[in-house]
Amino acid sequence: MVSLRCKMMVKEELSKLGLHYVVLDLGMVDVLEEITSEQRERLKENLLKSGLELMDDKKSILIDKIKNVIIEMIHYSDEIPDVNYSDYISEKLKYDYTYLSNIFSEVKGITIQQFIINHKIEKVKELLLYNELNLTEISYKLHYSSVAHLSNQFKKVTGLSPTYYKQLKQKRDANLENT
Repeated sequence: MVSLRCKMMVKEELSKLGLHYVVLDLGMVDVLEEITSEQRERLKENLLKSGLELMDDKKSILIDKIKNVIIEMIHYSDEIPDVNYSDYISEKLKYDYTYLSNIFSEVKGITIQQFIINHKIEKVKELLLYNELNLTEISYKLHYSSVAHLSNQFKKVTGLSPTYYKQLKQKRDANLENT
């Protein structure tokens, strides 16, 4: 549950089942009552209809929390933290980073670092398309050591340079205007 809309859907489904919660937060709900197997199954089915998933497996829950912390950090906060990502994630989730990293890699098949890079590149794409910041400002905002580092990572992930990516968008816009 990252968005407010997701939280609202979960609240509604819990209410329909007559369940009361103490905490409803980032991918987690603490329910006051014991949940019957019938209630659990109905909750699971109703959440699936809304595009959400009920997770019972502790590893899956932890993976989801790691992903949510990273997505929130990169896409929804105004400033990416100055500390190492590993320290930030470890502090947020109250687990040793090596433990988190090993579980994440085992389950997802990629490292936490690669997941972060992929999301940073998605954020770069978004910022390039908004056309409000230049590449130097984007590299600074996302804590890249240099524009060259950002460009190399962008090309490695997308196969395109940031400049070429931006030009493609401008060509598409021009073609739309001319039709």
